[in-house]
Amino acid sequence: MKNSYSNIFTFNKKTLKKTVNYLKKSNVVGLPTETVYGLGGNAYSKNSIMKIFQMKARPKFNPLIIHYYNFNDAKKDIITNKYFFKLYKKFCPGPITFILKKKANSNVHPFSLAKLKTVAVRFPKHKILRSILKEIDFPLAMPSANKSSGVSPVSAEDVYEEFQKKISLIIDGGVSKIGIESTVVDLTSYPKILRPGRIDKNSIEKTLKLKINKDIRSRGIKSPGMTKKHYSPGIPVLINQKKYDGKSAFIYLGKKFKNKKNFFSLSKDQNLNIAASNLYKTFRLIKKKGYKKIQIAKIPNKGSGVAINDRIKRASNS
Repeated sequence: MKNSYSNIFTFNKKTLKKTVNYLKKSNVVGLPTETVYGLGGNAYSKNSIMKIFQMKARPKFNPLIIHYYNFNDAKKDIITNKYFFKLYKKFCPGPITFILKKKANSNVHPFSLAKLKTVAVRFPKHKILRSILKEIDFPLAMPSANKSSGVSPVSAEDVYEEFQKKISLIIDGGVSKIGIESTVVDLTSYPKILRPGRIDKNSIEKTLKLKINKDIRSRGIKSPGMTKKHYSPGIPVLINQKKYDGKSAFIYLGKKFKNKKNFFSLSKDQNLNIAASNLYKTFRLIKKKGYKKIQIAKIPNKGSGVAINDRIKRASNS
C-alpha cells in the first residue's frame, strides 16, 4: 500500500519482499531506524556503496556505519574484545556503534570503510529494519538519508524532501523515536567516545567499570559524525545565546516563551531525551517557515544534552 507519496511505502509482507529484492540488486533504499532514517545498501557491494556516496555527495574519507541483525552475522567481519561483549550485551540492539578492527577476510567493501582497517558496526533496534536484516545474507551500509553535512531525517517524508524521486523506495516506519544519531565508541584500543548519543558516557563507564577520558580528537576520521561542519539546517546557527535578536528563530528548553512567535521549545518539561528527539524536527520546521537564522539558548551539558551540544556546535560551524 502506498500513501500520498508515490515512492513512500507502508511496511507489510509485500513491501518486505520488495525491499529485499531491491537490496539484493544493489539498489539503495530509505529505511527507518530508532535513531534517524538511513540510506541502506548492500555493504558487500561496490555498486551499492558508490550509489550511497553519490546520492549523499559524501566525501570518500567519511566511512559508513555497517548494520547487522546480531553478533552471529557480524563476527565474520570484525575482531571483537571484552569491551565489545560487555557493551553489546547491555545495549544491543540499540543506538550504539562500535569501531572495531576488520578481519582480513571481511567482505565489507573497502569503499564503505573509507579504506580504513576498522569497521563501524551497529545492531539497530527498529523492528522494520530488523525484519529486513533477518531476511538478507549481507549487512547494510547505512548513513543518514540526507545530503552530506545536512540535518538528518527523522521521518519518511524528510527522506523524500532530501531526494524526491531519486530514490525509488522509502519505507515508512513512523517518526524515529530517538531522533539523533547513535553513540559511537572506538574499541580498537582503550575505549573512547567519538560521537555522543542517547547512550551517554556515564552509562558506558558503568557497564565497562572503567573511566573514559575526554576524547582527544585523533588524526583522520574513524567514524561518521566527526567532520567539523555537520547537521547543518542550511542557515546560520548561533549557540549559547542569552538575548533574543528580535527576528531569528529562538530554540530553548522549558515553557518560558510559550505561544510566543519565533520561539521553539525542544521540551516544555526540559527533558533532555525529548529535546534531543525534537532537535532535527525543529531545525527542519524553522527552515520551512523561512527564517534566516537560528539562535539556541544554552543547553545543559549532561545526559542527552552532551549529544545535543555536539550536534548544534557542528551545525554552527560554517
